[in-house]
Amino acid sequence: MSDKYKLFVYGTLRKHEQNHFLLEGSRCLAQQAWVYGELFDTGLGYPTMKGSHLENKVYGELYEINPEQFKELDELEDYIPGDRDNLYNRIEQEIHTDSGIEHAFVYVSNRDDLLVKPIVHGDWKLNRLLERKPDKIFYFAYGSCMDMERFKAAKADQYFRTIRGVGMLKGYSMKYVFPGVDGGRADIVENGGETEGILYEIPYDGVEYLFQREGFYGGWYRPVFVDIDLFDGRRITNVLTFHVYNKKEEIAPPLHYAAEILRGAKGRLSEKYFAQLEEQLKGLGLDI
Repeated sequence: MSDKYKLFVYGTLRKHEQNHFLLEGSRCLAQQAWVYGELFDTGLGYPTMKGSHLENKVYGELYEINPEQFKELDELEDYIPGDRDNLYNRIEQEIHTDSGIEHAFVYVSNRDDLLVKPIVHGDWKLNRLLERKPDKIFYFAYGSCMDMERFKAAKADQYFRTIRGVGMLKGYSMKYVFPGVDGGRADIVENGGETEGILYEIPYDGVEYLFQREGFYGGWYRPVFVDIDLFDGRRITNVLTFHVYNKKEEIAPPLHYAAEILRGAKGRLSEKYFAQLEEQLKGLGLDI
């Protein structure tokens, strides 16, 4: 076998999940990756998937692993090369990331009796959030949700009164790559950059409000979970934020939207990052 292999994971091997320790020492190539396929809840505390050439997508993470790690991974997935009675099969598929397409191994179901309940949105972490509906959750705002004015106009400001800090999402840049009818909207692109924002603690009713505002049900933004490094030195894990499903070329946002972002960032995010936001808007042709 070669020195390194790529592996796409979508369930208990994902970051902060119960079997992620089996990927210890592996390099994460993409936290926001997806593959064509259909995801199912087995009812046994873990998901499974089957490949598909349809529009269905399964979301997960892409890792670079050592060949010797396959021994433990194959044991976990009850996979023996060439065995027709495997619980899972290990196959190669195209993996889509913000940086392009990769080829990686994926464990897919070899037994139809595991395909118990479809997870229509294709994300195991999101599925558990929707099922558990926790009383409170951390939410990271990097765009217009840093500003309170639209919250107040929507009579939703009561959900966003508890701010737990200001911090940074490492590995991502904020760009205006979601095309609205009047210009671009903010998104995080996984390209090795850094994005500052506001960390809220919100009730679950606030999550439902965000799902509506961010167009989750309409296929605009999808909920994702990230780690945030606060400026006071704390790291908060599994924080909810939003990531555009289908990114386009970056275009200038409308002035009213740019004003919301700058108003929410001024005096809260770092001066260096605020200046970067201004320069980004100027570079897109806005007179701010």
